Amino acid sequence: MCKTRRSIMAERAQNLRRNMTWCERKLWFGFLCEYKPPFRAQKVVGNYILDFYCNQVRLCIELDGDTHYVGNAQKYDEIRTQFLEMEEIEVLRFSNVDVVESFEGVCIAIDEAVQKRRNDTRSASFSKLLAKH
Repeated sequence: MCKTRRSIMAERAQNLRRNMTWCERKLWFGFLCEYKPPFRAQKVVGNYILDFYCNQVRLCIELDGDTHYVGNAQKYDEIRTQFLEMEEIEVLRFSNVDVVESFEGVCIAIDEAVQKRRNDTRSASFSKLLAKH
């Protein structure tokens, strides 16, 4: 049986969800999984798998580990970002170091980006989620 590109991407995304990095888990379970509007982890968009994506505000959160800074990775990320921006998806990038050393700052930056792109009222759950840490 021949698998479609979409089914292959869906399997890869599922595998990435099961095997999140430590920083992805921290951001997901410490903030994004309960955030409103909702985010999805490892979402397939076009030919790419986004670390975290909120469809309601068309916002992508990418966590960049060491592999994003070697070889052709930066050029790949630039092309990927251009594609997403053409789809009207804003991309926020944070390094793993940002998540480790400034978790609260990362959460605040995400909330600010969401609020700028929202058409409804501010999420009341932000302060509650941030207080967990």
